[in-house]
Amino acid sequence: MLHLAQRRFRLASCLLTLHLLLALASSPAAQAAQATASAIVERIEAISIVVSDMDRSVDFYSQVLTFQKVSDVEVFGNEVEHLQGLFGARMRVVRMQLGDEFIELTEFLTPQGRPMPVDSRSNDRWFQHVAIIVSDMDRAYQVLREHNVKHASTGPQLLPDYIKSAAGIRAFYFRDPNSHFLEILQFPRDKGDAKWHRPSDKLFLGIDHTAIVVGDTDASLRFYRDTLGIRVVGASENYGTEQEHLNNVFGARLRITALRTTQGPGIELLEYLAPRDSRPMPADSRANDLWAWKTTLVTHQAGRVADVFRKGKYPLVSSGLVTLVDDRLGFRAGLLIRDPDGHLMQVVAE
Repeated sequence: MLHLAQRRFRLASCLLTLHLLLALASSPAAQAAQATASAIVERIEAISIVVSDMDRSVDFYSQVLTFQKVSDVEVFGNEVEHLQGLFGARMRVVRMQLGDEFIELTEFLTPQGRPMPVDSRSNDRWFQHVAIIVSDMDRAYQVLREHNVKHASTGPQLLPDYIKSAAGIRAFYFRDPNSHFLEILQFPRDKGDAKWHRPSDKLFLGIDHTAIVVGDTDASLRFYRDTLGIRVVGASENYGTEQEHLNNVFGARLRITALRTTQGPGIELLEYLAPRDSRPMPADSRANDLWAWKTTLVTHQAGRVADVFRKGKYPLVSSGLVTLVDDRLGFRAGLLIRDPDGHLMQVVAE
């Protein structure tokens, strides 16, 4: 009887230990640690926009939106060609900062790419924008009007209470000199990062996220979340007259998924549930076309990324992991890849 009691005690102890281990493994802290350990991408460093006239674009982003120029370099050579997947590539790259975030304006001196399609719409799958946070929507909109900025929305929109995760957000789409979509956005007190609510005398504060149109959110999540390890931090379904007039798409109904790394702006996936007439990324898109934005993702596992994508179903634009002869672009090695909809991601090792 004594031996039986001892065996039962040991079994109960093992079961208790197992339950404790399972509880610990499923705790938020453990899940966060696992996500950090499995993440290939450490942070989102910058959003790159292809422009046709660098000086005109620098003037627009600095004088209208108050970005500050950080660097201005011209690069060319064999490694640049292999990185961009473009023979004869010669680029001027201007890095600009607003708040804590960065954009990179890239002009291809050779070979020059194609302009933005004149009939581009907010639901086309080459759509990408950056969301610039403002401290005062009315004043920011007035600044844009004073500079004769082209509308993309009909005007600033206040998102309604029935969209719980977006209620109270004010937003407006407009265009830059190359017809790229941009957004100004103001969060209510109960939404957005705490830094957007700090007292400031600045009107344009920084970049909260870059948004891209996708055809299938689940397919995109297999790329961004499951392959690159970028965390999903929110989701909503947006619809109604305010959303229609913001996107300037009649009947717009969007599934929106927000992703973030530990630092830098987020990525928003915009899937149009309606209308379902969005046009795909042109199959012959190249890195120098004006719709070819790049999102720069920093990793310390560049070799692993190259292997994953060399063996996977996502296309490489670069010839492979490219090591640069100098650090004028801000990184020592990188590669250019496409997501399931053809959006460019530049994965770099500093």
